Amino acid sequence: MACIAVKGIPVAGVIRKPFEDETYWAWVDHGTSDNLKGFHGSTPGDSTVKVIVSRSHAGSVKEVADKAFVGKTVEVEPAGGAGFKTIEVIKGKQDVYTHVTLIKKWDICAGDAILRAMNGRQTDLSGHLINYSHHLDSKNEGGLVVSMHDHEMYRKALENAKSHK
Repeated sequence: MACIAVKGIPVAGVIRKPFEDETYWAWVDHGTSDNLKGFHGSTPGDSTVKVIVSRSHAGSVKEVADKAFVGKTVEVEPAGGAGFKTIEVIKGKQDVYTHVTLIKKWDICAGDAILRAMNGRQTDLSGHLINYSHHLDSKNEGGLVVSMHDHEMYRKALENAKSHK
């Protein structure tokens, strides 16, 4: 993965899947790779919420997701690679990617740039955009919410569930 951030704001990102010979890229206000065209995330309003999470740093995310989306069927899929998880959300295979524990900014910057170019959103659990300035801490300790639609609904539900565990 590679990311270009200007004054802490990600403006271009590249995610490579070498074993599938796929490269995804986007440059905010300039375009995306052809393999991203036509993707707009999942279809809003389904009774099932598909949540993709870190395989190695899941924390309490299954418990948090079940509390967050009461009344809906919650499917949690553990997976490796922050870039992979972001692309799964963009492609509509997952509704939301969340991380309730610490994650390094270098793992999420490229995906953030691609999301911004495609009108998706990535914030911490409190709703703050992540600042990638080099003089700031490289750790994002505020959790992560990635979605292509209904971002505030997912974010608020996850934030509330995490704070009331």
